This record gives sequence, C-alpha cells and structure tokens, in this order.
Amino acid sequence: MMRRPRTTTTKVVEKRDDVMDSDLSFSQTVSSDEDSDEWRPAEPKPKAPSKTARAPAAAGEKKAAAKRTAKPKEPKAPKQPKVPKVSKPRAPRKTATEQKTQAPKVLKDSGASGLVGTKRKNIDEGKKDDKAGKDKGVEDTDCPEVERTEGSGPSIRMKEERVSFIVSEAHQANRWAGEGSSLAGLEAKKEEVEEEDFTFDEPCKKKQKTIGACLGQPTALPSSEAHTLRNELNMNWDLIELLSNLTCVERWVCVNIIRLLREDNTVPFMVRYRKEMINHMDADAVRDVQLVYEEICSLAKKTQSVIQTLKKDGVLTAELEQNLRSCRSADELDHVYSPYKKGSKLTKARRAKALGLEAAASALMDTPHTLDLRAWVKPGTEGLSSLKEVATGVEHILADMIAKDPETLTYVKTLCENSFVTIQSSVSKSALKEKEQEKSVQGHKTPGAQQNKNKDIDKFHLYVDFTCNIHRIQPHQTLAINRGESLKILTVKVNVPDKVKSDFTRWCINNRWRQRTFARDELRTIIKNAVEDSYKRLILPFLTRSYRTKLTSAAEKESIAMFVRNLRQRLLVCPVRGCVIMGVDPGFRHGCKLAVLSPTSQILHTDVVYLHNSVQQKEADKLRHLMIKYSCSRVVIGNGTACRETESVFADLISRRCFHPLDVSY
Repeated sequence: MMRRPRTTTTKVVEKRDDVMDSDLSFSQTVSSDEDSDEWRPAEPKPKAPSKTARAPAAAGEKKAAAKRTAKPKEPKAPKQPKVPKVSKPRAPRKTATEQKTQAPKVLKDSGASGLVGTKRKNIDEGKKDDKAGKDKGVEDTDCPEVERTEGSGPSIRMKEERVSFIVSEAHQANRWAGEGSSLAGLEAKKEEVEEEDFTFDEPCKKKQKTIGACLGQPTALPSSEAHTLRNELNMNWDLIELLSNLTCVERWVCVNIIRLLREDNTVPFMVRYRKEMINHMDADAVRDVQLVYEEICSLAKKTQSVIQTLKKDGVLTAELEQNLRSCRSADELDHVYSPYKKGSKLTKARRAKALGLEAAASALMDTPHTLDLRAWVKPGTEGLSSLKEVATGVEHILADMIAKDPETLTYVKTLCENSFVTIQSSVSKSALKEKEQEKSVQGHKTPGAQQNKNKDIDKFHLYVDFTCNIHRIQPHQTLAINRGESLKILTVKVNVPDKVKSDFTRWCINNRWRQRTFARDELRTIIKNAVEDSYKRLILPFLTRSYRTKLTSAAEKESIAMFVRNLRQRLLVCPVRGCVIMGVDPGFRHGCKLAVLSPTSQILHTDVVYLHNSVQQKEADKLRHLMIKYSCSRVVIGNGTACRETESVFADLISRRCFHPLDVSY
C-alpha cells in the first residue's frame, strides 16, 4: 500500500560559544548498531538502555533531555535494519491559536527508530510567552553537541535554518536495505526562516536627513500671503519660480526664505536658528538669495512706475502693458521702455503705427490672403506715397513686435548659450590718432596731460587686440576692458556667430512668425526682411548690452569678494612677529580658554583654566607651566565677559614674578 510522502523537519544549528566551535550537524536517532557506527556524536553522554517504550511526552514538559536516542534491543542472530517510523505530518500552521492546541507526537514502539522530533526550546527565556504559539507546533531535532538540562547555564545565541526531508515510504525498504546510512532516500529541501533579532535593548538606528529632498516643506506660500505678495508685485510671472531659477535654490527653500524675510528676520538669525527651513545654507548663500529677491521686488516697483508714466503720457496700450509686466530683468524692461522715454526720438515702428499701418501688419500675420498693400498707398502722404514705403513701414512694425516677444528673446538667448560668443577689444580710432600725432611731433615738448594720456595707452597694451569667450573671461579682464573703454582708449564689441542668425531666422519664419494662411511671395519676403531687420537692428544690440551687463556685475561682485579675502588675511596676521603668543578668551563660569600660537601662527596648545574660582593658585601653576614650556612671553586677552578680572589676575601674576625667568607682558 502506497503512503503519501511524509515530511519531517530538522534544525541546523550554528553554535557560537566562547569555548567550543562546532560545525553544523544533524540530530537524529539510529535504529541499529550498524547505523550508530555510521555517525556518532562527539562524546555523547551514556544512557541506560531502555527495553520499554518511552512514555509519550506531555505538551508542557520542559525537563526532557535535548538528545533522545533509541537503543537497540538484546542482540539477536539476524540483524535486519528496522524501517523507521517518522512522526505524523504536522498540520499546516494557520494561526498561533490553532498551533497552541497541537501536542507533539512520539513513537510508541521503542524498537523502531527514525527521525524523532523533539520540541525546540526557546533560546531566550524572555521570549517564551511571546513565541509560545510558534514554538509548540514545530517538531525539530536538536544538535547532539548541544545538550540542555534543567540546570543548564546561560542560553546560547544561535542562528537557525530549517531543512525539510521528504521521505518516500514506497521505496524506503528497498533503498535502506542496500545502504547503511539512515539518511538514504532523503531529499533536502531548504525553507527560509525569518532570522530572529537578538539585539535586545538597543535603540534603532536614526535615519539620516536628505538635504536634497523637500523634507515635507511647503513648495508654495500660504494662500493669504501669496495673494498679498501677488498684489504687491502685480507681474505676469511667479516670484517663487523666478527666484528659484535665478539662484539655483530649491523651490521650498525659496518659499521659507521669503517668509522669514517678510517676517523681518535677519540672515544671522535664519542661519543659526532656522537651519532646517533653509536647508542648512550658509550666510553668504542666504544673502545672495536675499539680494536677488530685493532686485526682483525693485524690478516690480520700477515696472509699476513705468506703467504709470506711460499712462500719463497717453501711449500705454494693453499689449505694451503685458510686455512690461512680463519683463524678468532690468535689461528687458529698458529694452521695452526705451522707445517711449521722453526725449528719445520717435522710433520707426511708432512712426509707422502713427500712419495707421498697424492694422496692415496684423492682417499680414492673420489673414495674408486678404491683404492688398496697394490699398494703403496714399500718394500725397509721407511714408505712404509708394508701395515700397508701405511695405517698409509694415516691416518696421513686425520687427518691433518680434524684438519685444518674450518667447522669441528666450529662444535667441538659448541659441547664444549653445554657441561660441566672444568679446573683443581693440584700440579706438581716437587713441590711434593721438598716437600718430605724438610720433609726428616728437621734437616738440608735450604738455603734462598729453604725457599722462600716452602712459594710459601703454597700460592697456594687453587688450589692444584681445578676444576671449564670454564664459571664460576673468573678472579682472572685464574690469580692465571697461576702464579702457571709459577712457576712450579701447573699443569693445560682442561677436555672435552667424549660425545664430541663420537658425533664428529659420525658426521665426517657419515656426513662431509663420502666417496662419497661404501668403504670396511678396508678403513672405516682407516677413523675412522684418525678421532680419529685427535681429540686426534690435535683438543683437539687446544681446550685447545684456552680456556686458552680466559680465560687469559678476566682475564687480568678484572684486568685492577678493577685497574681503585679502582684508581677512591682513586682519588675521599675527600682531607681534617673532614670538610665541598666548590668546585668552576670558570667562567666569566656563573658564578662560587658552590657545598658544607659534611665531608662524600655528596652534601649539589649547586648554581651559579657571582663574576666578577657589582653585586660582592651582590654575596659576598650570599657566606658569604652559608659559615656560612653550617660552611664551606675550599674552593677548579678549574684551569679552570677565576681561577686566582676567587682566587683573595676569597683572598680579606678573608683578609677583610668577613667570620668572620669562619677561611676560600682555
């Protein structure tokens, strides 16, 4: 009769003991002397042979020996291996409550031996109640090298792994008859068991903070504050987004900095007491964000004043107002506002609009198939007397629209960033004329002013024929070029590659400023001429001014930073050269901090002395030891708390010649 395969479970134990270090071993029972000779545990404890069947183990019994072996009966003539009986398969563990009701099964026949399971004891007594439901339903065999009795010592920490053996009873007799090993016909099947955590009474590891993440901070101002700020600025762009792009700072950090600044918090306060809100930024970085924020606010105020001025003059239109409110920098605002300034001559676009050609320009872009330029010709009117003048006026209006379009300006700036834009300086024509005059009148005496002018020309000999990429030019070179230009010795220009012009023209004609319907060839020619005129007459000068402004601003900031670094080094120079100095930071409660510096400003020793307590004499001896050890003859006392008391202590020690033979002064 075929029986279904039964599964028994054994436990592989890794014993980590300070005295013995044994390998992994299987605890099993043997059925005969031949099997016991196959595998013997190391130094097993002798037990009296038992002829009677073992009594069934009770469910709560804990005093049974960890190792149970079935001894053979009295030797008989024929030795035949007994077929081992394995324990009945345990029911699947569904819940801990069901497992608590299961009692361990043992063999009733003492002569039959096999893989007899014994109950696994809890490793730690403190986990008995918590893991009782898990341990009662598991039948394992313990390692024979580890024996536990009722009076055993401290528990051994072990890492366990469960191994299941599937026994096919149909072929047990045939297989075990020819093989002596009691493990024949067993197939190992590894089951993953969750490792027990033996780190008791240890706090969990703290998670490190990630400074690059948002950390749960808001990425926008509260609705009330955002509404108030939006009304104050009244611009078409988002303040938080613009500030984040200009400063390369996370959006949530910009939100927190703006909130703190609007609450009148100072930069030192934010750096020291609001580190988490500003992402642990240093004072210089926070100050840079503050400066950019103030520049944006000043730009918004300037835009409001410009709009009010244009409204009073009666030249403000809805389109012009939107263009002004879309400006993101002072250069863009000046570029849009410059044609409307008082005292400036009337631009070509404004003259064409005054003639009424703005409607023709709009029709050229929207409905070119219905536009007839001959209808706009007025022979007796200047600017409209011929078809060519009408087409030129439409080109000027379109060129002005292209030059003031934000999307177009953004695209041309992107093209320039990806190209090799250079700045070039050369000698001005006026300086060359003066130099020629100097050569022609060499025999005559020149006045003092002329001699100074010639000396200034010689100072800029490095920049007579100078060319450099705008991304690689040094700050001092920018300042030198600007100074030479202000003295009318140098002429400076920004060179933009021709590839930028061709790409820009193609993009405008085919994408941004493409007619919505079919247009005739003469109308497409007008648009092409308008794009080229806009780039040459309006956009290229705007790019030149923008690059020069950025380079000058960066050079001025770097010059101030260089001055700060040089001044810092000068202020930190040792006040007295050639001698060892002791610096004292006075204090009452926390003592006076000492630092002994070498003649080369190297720190030799640091310490703390308590000169204003009852142990003043002991601290004075400590001071004398340090002064004599390092041959220190100068003492520098800070002007903080307890400075006068510390000064009196040193004066008293010097008057009593405590530091003899050194001549100490402070």
